[in-house]
Amino acid sequence: MGEKQTGPLGSMIYALEDRPAPGPAMLAATQHILAAIIGIVTPSLIIGGALGLGAEVPYLIAMSLFVSGVATFIQCKRIGPVGSGLLSVQGTSFAFLGAILAAGFAVKGRGGTPDEILAMIFGLCLVGCLVEIVLSRFIGKLRRIITPTVTGIVITVIGLSLIKVGFTDFAGGANAGETFGAPVNLALGFVVIAVILVLTFQANAMVRISAIMLGLLAGFAIAAVLGEVDFSNFGAGPFLALPVPFKYGLDFDIGLFLPIAFIYLITAIETTGDLTANSVISGEPVKGPLYLERITGGVLADGINSGLAAVFNTFPNTTFSQNNGVIQMTGVASRHVGLYIAAILVVMGFLPVIGKAFLLVPKPVLGGATLVLFGTIAVAGIRIIATEAIDRRKVYIMAISFGLGLGVTLVPEATRQLPDFIRQVFATPITLAGLSAILLSLVLPEEEETAERAEEDAAARVP
Repeated sequence: MGEKQTGPLGSMIYALEDRPAPGPAMLAATQHILAAIIGIVTPSLIIGGALGLGAEVPYLIAMSLFVSGVATFIQCKRIGPVGSGLLSVQGTSFAFLGAILAAGFAVKGRGGTPDEILAMIFGLCLVGCLVEIVLSRFIGKLRRIITPTVTGIVITVIGLSLIKVGFTDFAGGANAGETFGAPVNLALGFVVIAVILVLTFQANAMVRISAIMLGLLAGFAIAAVLGEVDFSNFGAGPFLALPVPFKYGLDFDIGLFLPIAFIYLITAIETTGDLTANSVISGEPVKGPLYLERITGGVLADGINSGLAAVFNTFPNTTFSQNNGVIQMTGVASRHVGLYIAAILVVMGFLPVIGKAFLLVPKPVLGGATLVLFGTIAVAGIRIIATEAIDRRKVYIMAISFGLGLGVTLVPEATRQLPDFIRQVFATPITLAGLSAILLSLVLPEEEETAERAEEDAAARVP
C-alpha cells in the first residue's frame, strides 16, 4: 500500500502519485465507473430519443463511453500541458443538452435526416471546443467576469429548462401516443424516485453514490415484470462498434452556434470548480503555480476532449463532480487508478450491446431518474449562488435573468417574429439568462457599504 497521507477532508490510503496494486486499483476503478456510467450514457439517450435518432442511439452511447475513456486517460495522465494530472473522470456533459436539442430541432424542422441532425450538432461542438481551449489560457481573468452569481444562474436555468424533457419521459415519452400519462407510466416514474430517495439516505456511501443507477435497475425490473419492456430487438445489430471519425459528416450554422459557444464558456468555470474540489479532497494545493498549472491543463484538456468527442461522434465532455465523492469515500486519490477507469470505459465503448441494454429501459423509468438528475443540476446552481451574500444588486440580476430565461422556455412563441439569427440565439433559455446575468453584472454598480454608512444606520436605529 502507498504511504498514508492526511488531506483536509480525511486520510488518503493512496495519494495522487501512489501506484495501487492491480486488485485495489480495479476495485476503486469499478466504483468510479458505477458512479459515472449513468451520467455518461444518459445524454445520448435523451438526445437520441427527443430527436428521433432511432437506430443510431446504441452507436452514440458506445462512442460516449469510448471518448470518456480516452478523455479520462488524458486528464489523469497529463500529456505535456494537456490534462490536470489529477484523478479526474470525464464524461458526457448535461450542460449542453438544451443547446444541442435546440440545434437538433432546428435542423429537424427544416426536414433534416438523423445524419444531417448529427452532422450539425457535431460541427457546432467541434468549433465550440475552440472557445474552451482559448479560454483555458485566460482562466484567471475569466473568473472575474463569470462570477458565482452568473455561473449559478446559468446552471440553475440549465436544470430547470431540462425538467420538461425529464417529465415528458416520466409520463411515457414524446412518442407514447394514447398511453402518455397512463397510470402505469406515472407509477414506474414514482417508484424510481422513491428508490433513489431511500438509497440516497443510506449509511453506506457506495449505495448513496450509486442510488440513481440502482433506482433505474429497480424500475427496470418492475417494468419487466409488468410487461413494459420490449426485448424483441435486443440481439439485433453488430457485436462491435468501431470508432469512425466524422461518421456523420460536419455542418455549421452561426445562429445555432452561439448558445453552444456560451455553454463552453460556463463549462470552463465549472471544470475549474470541479478540479479545485478534487485538489482539496486529494490533499493537494489549491493555490500557487502547481495548482494553476493543473487548472489550466485541466480546462485545456476539457476543451480538447470535447473536440475529440465531436470527431468520434458523441457529445461534449466535462469533468464529473460526483467522482470527487468517490475519492473522498474510498480514500484513493491515485491518478494511476484513472488509467484503469479509462481502459474499462474504452473497452465498453467497443460494445454497442451496452447501448442496446440502456435502450431497453422504458421511458417512464428513465424519466424518473432524469427528473432527479435535472432537479439536482438546478439545486447545484442555487448552491453556487448562495456562496455569496445576496444583496439588492444580485436580487435584480437573478430576477431579470431567471425571468427572461424561463420566459422563453414557457412561452417559446414570443420570439417567433424576430429575425432567424436573433431568434436562434435568444430563444435558448441558457444563453438568454447567461448573457443577461453577465451584462447586468457589468452594468449594475457594486453595493459597498462604508463604515460611515453602517454607523449612521446603527445610530438611526437607536431610540
